[in-house]
Amino acid sequence: MFHTPIVPRGRKRSRPAEASAPRREGVKFEDVRLYLVERKMGRSRRSFLTELARSKGFIVEDVLSDVVTHVVSEDSQASSLWAWLKGGPVKNLPVMHVLDISWFTDSMREGKPVAVETRHLIQVYTYTSTTPTPVSTVSRYACQRRTTTKNNNKIFTDAFEVLAESHEFNDMEGPCLAFRRAASVLKSLPWTVQNLRVTEDLPCLGEHTMCVIKEILQHGRSFEVEKILSNERYQILKLFTSVFGVGPKTAEKWYRRGLRSFSDVLAEPGIHLNRMQQSGFLHYGDISRAVSKAEAQALGNIIDEAVRAITPDAVLTLTGGFRRGKDFGHDVDFIVTTPQLGKEERLLTSVIDRLKQQGILLYCEYQASTFDESKLPNHRFEAMDHFAKCFLILRLEDSQVEGGLQTAEENRRSWRAVRVDLVSPPVDRYAFTLLGWSGSRFERDLRRFARMERRMLLDNHALYDKTKKEFLAATTEKDIFTHLGLEYIEPWQRNA
Repeated sequence: MFHTPIVPRGRKRSRPAEASAPRREGVKFEDVRLYLVERKMGRSRRSFLTELARSKGFIVEDVLSDVVTHVVSEDSQASSLWAWLKGGPVKNLPVMHVLDISWFTDSMREGKPVAVETRHLIQVYTYTSTTPTPVSTVSRYACQRRTTTKNNNKIFTDAFEVLAESHEFNDMEGPCLAFRRAASVLKSLPWTVQNLRVTEDLPCLGEHTMCVIKEILQHGRSFEVEKILSNERYQILKLFTSVFGVGPKTAEKWYRRGLRSFSDVLAEPGIHLNRMQQSGFLHYGDISRAVSKAEAQALGNIIDEAVRAITPDAVLTLTGGFRRGKDFGHDVDFIVTTPQLGKEERLLTSVIDRLKQQGILLYCEYQASTFDESKLPNHRFEAMDHFAKCFLILRLEDSQVEGGLQTAEENRRSWRAVRVDLVSPPVDRYAFTLLGWSGSRFERDLRRFARMERRMLLDNHALYDKTKKEFLAATTEKDIFTHLGLEYIEPWQRNA
């Protein structure tokens, strides 16, 4: 346990409320507030480190309170530190960083708060009969968490995904994001949630998510989720939105008109399908079925051949879920660019023409670039970028796929239709586009980290430092992580 230092007789002990307020002159990092734990560190060393940090623009709080963001300790006894922290008055402990002195040393050397890495965290484990369970080591940001295959939390994450989708259908973005963030946290745990106690210090788990976890632990299922899954409106909206080109708003409009099936939609005289939706219905059996990794690789060969026939030095990269190590996906995404700036401008239209000549282009929607460097940085969140892109449906032959096509048993055709998306950024924007197209949920949280922790603006086009008032160049994803002061996370570790 951590005890209050003994005060010699005759000297009054100041209460926390009377503690002298830390100086604020020359503060550079308003969003970071340190508290240095005196135990093991000693009073004189704590005083010296406090003055050092303040001289470099850090705020150091004299009293541990809910305004603190980073707790720094030299105590190697993690269990006693956590016992002291949990027994204190602070309520925001789950969102505080509890750190070894090495984080402080690194930050002083850099002259700014460095990114919190796993090696900086002070961890404590409580052992169940089978699994060591960390009390609190999980970051609130997905860009500081890695996917793990060591837990069996799918029953919880599947429930959260249903709840998120239900809120998305109701146009409630806040709760939708909250459930997806909760699912992301549980996916990152190196242990399985077996009781409610071990979730108490985890970030992004609100009252609603905790109720769902408690219900599943007690009954083996969530009655709320079961109610949603059996709800007619949810079932019909999920069915309609499974069609290429049909979003939640269109699905809701059809539902309100009394339509309940594909045949209802196709027979309704007042419904005018656009080209994308027409193709979505026409090829529904194929494009609603999962695409295998082998099929994605075969499509990569087709696109690569078409691109290199136009520009031999082109760069083609498979992105999306397959780059994150998934074995199956709904579509296949590629980035294509050229080493010579500006040469990429007509690349996609030339690729489209070549695919047409080969007779394998079943559908195409091309969107020309609207990228305007003068409009950067973009302060508003946008899911899509402004680079040239095209949304395709391609005919893939069985003979082109190693091991053959993923076809239904009743389907004896020698080919299937597959969704393919291509985007073509300028080469100097390639790294930002690659990061965004490798996983929109991960990148969305990375944008949040950049804004909240680094005073930077990140999107698929650029990274802007608001403090320095300058754009930061990047040729690789690792450059972007370095600018943000983050450990690089490999694509296959970004599913959490």
